[in-house]
Amino acid sequence: MKKFTLSILGCGSRGGDTYGSLAFKEKDKFQITAICDSDNFKLEKYGKLFGVESKNLFNSEDEFLKERRSDALVIATLDKDHVRECLKAMALGYDILLEKPISSNEEELYDLLDAQKKYGNKVLVCHVLRYAPAFVKIKELLDSGAVGKLVNIDSTEQVAFWHYAHSYVRGNWRRSEDTAPMILAKCCHDLDLLQYYAKSTAKSVSSIGSLSYFQAENAPLDSAERCTDCKYKDTCPYSAFNVYIKKWKDSGCPENWWPYNVLAPDVPVTEEKLMKSISTGNYGRCVFRCDNDVVDNQITAIQFENGVNAALKMIAFSHDIGRITVFYGTEGEIELDETREVIVVKPFGKDCATININELVENDSFGHGGGDFGTINAFYDMLCGKDNPETSLAKSVESHLMGIAAEKSRLNGGQVILIKH
Repeated sequence: MKKFTLSILGCGSRGGDTYGSLAFKEKDKFQITAICDSDNFKLEKYGKLFGVESKNLFNSEDEFLKERRSDALVIATLDKDHVRECLKAMALGYDILLEKPISSNEEELYDLLDAQKKYGNKVLVCHVLRYAPAFVKIKELLDSGAVGKLVNIDSTEQVAFWHYAHSYVRGNWRRSEDTAPMILAKCCHDLDLLQYYAKSTAKSVSSIGSLSYFQAENAPLDSAERCTDCKYKDTCPYSAFNVYIKKWKDSGCPENWWPYNVLAPDVPVTEEKLMKSISTGNYGRCVFRCDNDVVDNQITAIQFENGVNAALKMIAFSHDIGRITVFYGTEGEIELDETREVIVVKPFGKDCATININELVENDSFGHGGGDFGTINAFYDMLCGKDNPETSLAKSVESHLMGIAAEKSRLNGGQVILIKH
């Protein structure tokens, strides 16, 4: 078995906790040799965890990217940094595992494709759901003709009220200019899956959506800037006490579990560490008094070149987290419901069949229904020479073009945007 050296640029919950940890466990496949992160605490934490020599720990991107330090590189930084870093890495000769979204700028997408042609790099984009067993099963069912000819896809992305508050109001993905619009920051998986299942490029996109609730004018009367000082701290569903302290306790006080380890990265997580974070950091701010601007609800309609139509709804105001997607065909329908953890196949004129999603997953210790585990294995296969991986750079650009068109449409009142390929 061939073994590859691996560097990591960005040691947050994805680069460090997920891809880094998975690669470190696959000792026959990877050896982590260098790490770069601007946060010295994370740098030292993962350097020690992964056994990286101190001379190969960098807190400067410029210094880190002066030379090639391994066979392959994981880029898991903030969205706005991806293209700049990936272009530098390509020039150095790295093969790359690139966190999504790639970019919300169409020109940057083509710059990456041009660079890949110039340098010949292998790039796998982290559309992890294409490797998750439940979503793989859906593709198998559609390809087998379980619903006849696919006509329409109706997909709902339930973000969940607490997750939206954590990531998109208080967290790193709250501002489009710093990361990407919500349709790409959260729904790039969904867009990718829609065109994957439709087996077609998109012809046109239209979208409407808004930031309807998490604004100062909707703050409760006499509420405070921070949850620690607020009289609604025990009753507001978005209170940091409810989202973090109470939820953490109700979950059995896990020592290293997202999102609590975001607030307390120096695990084990404790109530004292969570309290300190919400008393002083971003995650203790009132959700009505943050600097967020990404939408909390959006509906996107997509017409594919082959005649398949799709609708994608993103909603922050859901109790549960997970996707509900219905595939309508000429001979039946399939329902994927992550909240109930089932796939239901409903052929016309025949008995329905229910598949338990949990029974499809062999390894889900790193989330996304086994997709994270599948992604790191697909990355290894690509490094070993497997051609045309499911989430190659070329394949992944399509869903980004759809997302860029959707945001353009939303900002123009739902105007139909034609996609040029």
